[in-house]
Amino acid sequence: MKSIVCEEPQKFKMINSDHPKFQQRNAIINIKQIGICGTDLHAFMGNQPFFNYPRVLGHELAGTIDSITENPKGLMKGDQVSVIPYIECGECIACRNELTNCCTNMKVMGVHIDGGMCEQISVPYDHLIQTNELTLDQTAILEPLSIGAHALRRSNMKRGEYVLVIGAGPVGLGVMTAAKQKGAYVIAMDVNEERLDFARKWAKVDFVISTSKPSVEKLMNITNGDMPTIVFDATGNRKSMMEAFQYPANGGKLVFVGLVKSNITFDNPLFHSKEIDLLASRNATKEDFDFVKKSMKDGYIDANSFITHRIHFDDLINEFETLLKPDAGVIKAMVHF
Repeated sequence: MKSIVCEEPQKFKMINSDHPKFQQRNAIINIKQIGICGTDLHAFMGNQPFFNYPRVLGHELAGTIDSITENPKGLMKGDQVSVIPYIECGECIACRNELTNCCTNMKVMGVHIDGGMCEQISVPYDHLIQTNELTLDQTAILEPLSIGAHALRRSNMKRGEYVLVIGAGPVGLGVMTAAKQKGAYVIAMDVNEERLDFARKWAKVDFVISTSKPSVEKLMNITNGDMPTIVFDATGNRKSMMEAFQYPANGGKLVFVGLVKSNITFDNPLFHSKEIDLLASRNATKEDFDFVKKSMKDGYIDANSFITHRIHFDDLINEFETLLKPDAGVIKAMVHF
């Protein structure tokens, strides 16, 4: 079968590889669509943490079951599925406490182990979400939006709170739309005016702020002098993450959704005086996938406009670098077979 492997930074190669062998408790999935995410872009450029080369990328997946044994989930050959790409050990302290998203021995598809940028993969059937009632587009974006939903759940947000989301990329948009569904007043912040416009239209945020203009004063005006009670940074940008400490209200929360291969520093007196809760949010759980799936079924999420670029699998190597260009206007690129 055809697979695309990232052999080293900035080098893809199309190879012929063996089809996966059938295993008990696994299903063989025919891949139909692959979403391109920030992890893939960072891995290609050589600045993705927890990463080794060579690697088959791809963990935002939509496909159909080619083969599967009888299973408690009732999954059958031909079912359309999304993949939960975080393979936990099931034995560590995090797994024992049902925090499988931060397993101490985590193997994320497309990062620690090979992913789905190929024609077929083998996946544990308990990491499949049946999506027969969704489109392939909806199925493929279930994973990135679930990361945003997990970050929101981690924050324990309450209805009526003012929430700031820094970074209007796919994960940030996932936080925004989940927060709106839960009744927050949502403020989107980004350096890119086009992305802010998209956040206003797609996620229906209440306010937008460009980071090219003074932010603290605007946040004070929006929140009647209080500042946002929860701030999410979904940029994966060191400078943005350090600046984010100035934005939460006293007694508020700062949630790092994005990941950067660097040290983060902050002003301790500011952090201490505000008694800020600093949280990390990693991956997602089945509960988050189920929330986003229901949101899609209920019509809250427009998958068609979320996907802005489409590429055929055979053309991906030649076109991939165009997705890195700031003026490309990419929200979500989708690879099709």
